[in-house]
This record gives sequence, structure tokens and C-alpha cells, in this order.
Amino acid sequence: MNLTSPAAFCGVVLLTASISFAQNAPGNSGAPVSYSSISELNQILGSLNQASQSTQNDLSRLRIEKWKTDGNTKRQTQSDTESIIKNLQNALPAILTQLQNSPENLAVTFKTYRNLDALYDVLSSVVESAGAFGGKEEFQALNNDLNAIDNSRHAVADRMDKLANTKENEIGQLRSALQEARAAIPPKKTVVDDTEPAPKKTPARKKPAPKAKTTQPAPANAPPTQ
Repeated sequence: MNLTSPAAFCGVVLLTASISFAQNAPGNSGAPVSYSSISELNQILGSLNQASQSTQNDLSRLRIEKWKTDGNTKRQTQSDTESIIKNLQNALPAILTQLQNSPENLAVTFKTYRNLDALYDVLSSVVESAGAFGGKEEFQALNNDLNAIDNSRHAVADRMDKLANTKENEIGQLRSALQEARAAIPPKKTVVDDTEPAPKKTPARKKPAPKAKTTQPAPANAPPTQ
């Protein structure tokens, strides 16, 4: 999987989202991390910490106010410089601490890569301005820092690529095991009783008894009048 391809990069993002819940679920300690994986991560973090410290030192030595350019460019470059230093001092160390605590967590690894990618973009702009308006030593120092950040960015991307492939294989194995387990479950048998039930006898309706006719008595004769 090559992360330089947009489709592959989107695939990593989707895979990260699909398994991040399982990795971060409460009580999920995860599989033990191999020595080679820890060694690789320590090497990446060591190089990245050196690049971070060197970049902070070189940015703090910039004399942007003496650059031969307009005020807007100076203010924008100064703002970018402060943002980079703030990220290197606060945001990046916090992310790297998470990565050390969860060395093979794909979501945290992707978070590290995304932060380095943003740092690279902003630092590229500062380096370009230093080359155009700053001193030669300023440009050379920052350009070396940019290359170091870029190397760390690619190293994290390669590690994320390997982790994604590993997790994808694990998911495939889990799916296969689940399908085999489902296939091993015997199907439920449904018993159909096809015997015809005996017809129910309907009771004969009784005819209602005829009502007796009632005769009214004849009225008594009225007495004769005198």
C-alpha cells in the first residue's frame, strides 16, 4: 500500500476508523508488541525529537525583522514561526506520549502522521521565505530541519502502512474464523405436523319454543242507566 496514492491514503483512513474503536475499547489490552516493532518506533521517535529540537533552535534565531520584504510577509512568517514552535513544544510531545503508550495503535499513528504533515507544510513556507528574504545561514539551517521533519514524516507513513496491512490481515482472519464458526453450527430443525385434525362437530341448534298466545278478557258490561 503506497500512501502517495490518494485512493490508498483514503483506504488507510477508512481502515483506521474501522478498527480504532476495537483498539480503544475499555478493557482491551491488545496483543503484545514485538521487540522489532518497539525498536523501529524508538528509532523514529529519536530522530523526530532531534529534528524537533533543532527546528526550535533555528526558528528562535531567525531575525525576520531584518528581512528585505514587506511588513505583511514578515508578520505572516513570524506567525507561522510561532505556530510551529508552539506545536513542537506542546501538541507533538503529547501525541508522541500517546504513541509510546500504544505503539501499534493505528489511530494514534495516523494522528502523528497528520500532525507531521501539517508541520511540514507550514515549515516549507517559512523555509521558502527565508531563502528569498533571509540570510544564507538561516535558509540552510531551516532547510536541513525541513528535510529531517520530512524523513520522520515518511518513516511514520511507512510504519502506518505496515500496521494497516497487519490489521487488515487480522480482520480478514477474524472474518474467516467467524464464517467457519457459523458454518459449524447445525441448522435448526423445524418439525411439520401434516396429519389432518379430526373435524370438529358443530352442535345442532335448538329451535326456540313457540310463544303461548295470551287472550285478553272481554270488558264487563256497563250498568244500565235509570
